[in-house]
Amino acid sequence: MVSYMDYTSPSTQYTFDVNTSPLFKKDSQNYINVLGINQLNTLEKVSLLDIFMSTSNVVEPHYHQNAAELVYCISGSVLVSILNPFTKQLLNFKITPGQVANVPQGWWHYEIALEDNTHILAIFNAPTPQVILGSDILRFTPANVMAHTYCLDENQWKETVAPVQPSTYIGPYSNCQRNAKYTYPQSYHQTYQQLQYDQYPDTPYVHQYRNVRW
Repeated sequence: MVSYMDYTSPSTQYTFDVNTSPLFKKDSQNYINVLGINQLNTLEKVSLLDIFMSTSNVVEPHYHQNAAELVYCISGSVLVSILNPFTKQLLNFKITPGQVANVPQGWWHYEIALEDNTHILAIFNAPTPQVILGSDILRFTPANVMAHTYCLDENQWKETVAPVQPSTYIGPYSNCQRNAKYTYPQSYHQTYQQLQYDQYPDTPYVHQYRNVRW
């Protein structure tokens, strides 16, 4: 029970329509609704994001500083990618209706819709889902700090991140003019081989992929 809740109060809530609680909307096919203690005051150690996506749309790279996340697929299919901070492996899991992927608290991750009408629930063990978004990190970390830390050309860095919009949530942007498209496996077998990023052949991750058995 919620220790501070007065269950005799007429303001006590037991039901809520998540469809009336938008967090972010890119378009009619890509949007997120939220349910937390601010929407339903009897919640305690649970909250959720109700996420809808079309093919190739991405819930941007991010992490949750206050909660673990259980991703449950309702319809369509989604690729859940998780960076294991202990092994430095990028783990990729395709889930379909009725399947889940678990993201431990504080782990960097993202989700990519593999088909239209993908619908997932992100369920958290906290009354309010908090998040640190990759787009916010890129835009709000001073360019001179990034350049100095990683031995970059500061002007090149500024030019590179200039198109990044804070709090992207679902990308790519509707007005994205980039010709190249993100590619991922189009077929999956009993053993799903994790993605290999040809554009980053020198990173240690490419040589550390292992198979995930279903």
